[in-house]
Amino acid sequence: MKVVRQQGKVCVHVGTASLDLSYIAGIGIDHWYLGQAGYEEHAMNSPRRRNYTRPSSAPKPVIDIKHIRQNPGLYSQNCVDRNYKAQSRAPWRIIELFDQWHALQRSARSLRERNNALRRRLANAASRSGDAEGDIQPTMDKTAMLSEAKMLKTELNIIEERETALEDEMEKLAQDLPNLSSTYTPVGDVPQVVGYINEHPEPHPDSSDRIWRSHVHIGSELGLLDFAGAASTSGWGWYYLLNEGAMLEQALVQYALSVARERGWMIVSPPSIVYSHIAAACGFQPRDQNGEQQIYTLEQAEKDKAKPSLALAGTAEIPLAGMKANQIIEDVELPLKTVGVSRCYRAEAGARGVDTKGLYRVHEFTKVEMFAWTLPDHSDDGGFATSSGHNSQNLFEEMLSIQTEILQSLGLHCRILEMPTTDLGASATRKRDIEAYFPSRYEKDEGWGEVTSTSACTDYQSRRLHTRVRLEKAGRVLEFPYTLNGTALAVPRVLAAVLENHWNEDDLSVTVPQVLRPWMGGMEKIQRKR
Repeated sequence: MKVVRQQGKVCVHVGTASLDLSYIAGIGIDHWYLGQAGYEEHAMNSPRRRNYTRPSSAPKPVIDIKHIRQNPGLYSQNCVDRNYKAQSRAPWRIIELFDQWHALQRSARSLRERNNALRRRLANAASRSGDAEGDIQPTMDKTAMLSEAKMLKTELNIIEERETALEDEMEKLAQDLPNLSSTYTPVGDVPQVVGYINEHPEPHPDSSDRIWRSHVHIGSELGLLDFAGAASTSGWGWYYLLNEGAMLEQALVQYALSVARERGWMIVSPPSIVYSHIAAACGFQPRDQNGEQQIYTLEQAEKDKAKPSLALAGTAEIPLAGMKANQIIEDVELPLKTVGVSRCYRAEAGARGVDTKGLYRVHEFTKVEMFAWTLPDHSDDGGFATSSGHNSQNLFEEMLSIQTEILQSLGLHCRILEMPTTDLGASATRKRDIEAYFPSRYEKDEGWGEVTSTSACTDYQSRRLHTRVRLEKAGRVLEFPYTLNGTALAVPRVLAAVLENHWNEDDLSVTVPQVLRPWMGGMEKIQRKR
């Protein structure tokens, strides 16, 4: 007598006869061989069901649910602090679901023990009942055992379905939780001013006779902007850049790229259309925690409904992060620093009232984005991260220094803010914004308007994109790298700030910042066409 696998089944062979026992295990051939110890791990890591279609290449999220179960209060309060109130109950719900899942595991263990006993008895019965021709003679005892085996199979199938449903629900709840906030992050909704760039162009506006113009007025005066034509072509929230306005966009992009490239950042030209599940893994959901639409989802033809949905990327951060999805990076490659230029698409552009005038908040724009992977901060236990100086904090500071250099060279007065918990995106553990002074916005926020942002995301994105790093000096173990992203330059807002801050009322001109002139054909001023 011997037990073998045969065409996906477990069979007992006695002479020339065979008895199919695969249905006794109820949970399939692999689980039958794994045994109870391996089953729990296999079940917790089995593929999850999704409401949307995922291609075979889609990254499998690996969320640290155990840490959530061990710290439910921390995660719940973090949701409250970050204005994710709908998710604040999720950590406690995960504990409830896990308890139910664990109870099912115990029930399944008992059933499998009975399976094993039945398997042995049936195998013995098959051995004893074989005649000279190898036939198995049915007996009442075997009939009863087979009936019991079928009943166990049904019970195990029910348990399996319930286990899968519980795993799916725990996974979904965990994925929807925002990243934990850093100790640097102020709790609440008030940012902390941590520094300034350049001198204020008008420290005492009430006593000044300088005439300031909005970029909308300047763009119209000099023939640089066309909002009316764009409204007819695409709708509200779009614009045309004309003449020197278009040249200024290209100059800003090239200058930002040159600064990043000098610091060792690899230039990438990324796609603008991404899978919706890649955007979600980066923390960009179709709607934010306030119910406001964030991204444009592309409508699919009826014949393509079963295919993965696609979306327009709201920032190059998404396709840059996706570039290493489902991949293993060697530790010697880190930090891996990329800078990409792309068109960005924001569905929420028209929901902010006065902010929506001109170029400040639009649906489509060009942006230079920095994205980087670095060693996880705890990897210095392996004895190499501290000496290399390539941890996430150093990279965070490097991004801020690039932003500061660009804005300082453009002659813009800015302030640097440590952003509070309510202003962090789902993926960020920490965020610093830089706001420039816009004379046209003086009546709102005293002229301040965001022009760059830098976020540290720990392993939030790499876990959801299944990007890993091999730590050679730590025994070649695989860890999740930390990711960071930051705006090198968002063209419309910086262009608007340059127009407003460098406007000369005397000769109706805009002075071109020195650093942009090489890409403007040496042009020193933008003036009205005669």
